[in-house]
Amino acid sequence: MIPSFYYEVDEEITLRLLTAKDAPALFAITDRSRHYLKEWLPWLDQTTEVADSKQFIENSFHLFAERTGLTAGIFYQEELVGVVGYNSFDWRNQIGYIGYWLAVDYQGKGIMSRAVSAMINYGFHVLQLNRIDIRAAYENKKSRAIAERLGFTKEGQIRQAEWLYDHYVDHIVYGMLAQDWGQSS
Repeated sequence: MIPSFYYEVDEEITLRLLTAKDAPALFAITDRSRHYLKEWLPWLDQTTEVADSKQFIENSFHLFAERTGLTAGIFYQEELVGVVGYNSFDWRNQIGYIGYWLAVDYQGKGIMSRAVSAMINYGFHVLQLNRIDIRAAYENKKSRAIAERLGFTKEGQIRQAEWLYDHYVDHIVYGMLAQDWGQSS
């Protein structure tokens, strides 16, 4: 049986597993947003052609099949505009670690807040997670705003948590517990 994931967020947004057919569109939005994304994501220099996006999709599919991650395309009005998902799971402790990015020309429409909120609902209600973490670079105000807007608790700062091309960045750690999501959603 081929594993699948499909989540209808609202009348404009759906989340689903990416397939090899999505590789050209994924590469196109990555390439179009390269300068913007490179400020916060460490993998842009290794994504130089459609084949790299296809490899990412294949890897994501394997992680999903093995229940170690869940990466979904964000489709806004049926067009691929970004990615959201669980970069990893800690099943022993029932924790999911969410990551996300959105094409530069789709910012400011509330797309990411709705997509992340849906992924949180899925995590708590379907996957039965107890905790969800979001980590964002200290200076990444847009990414941090998503966690804050959704009611996550700022729990701390990890110094020099990630190497981005030529420098380290600190991460802010946000957490949400299943018992708190019910109160804030």
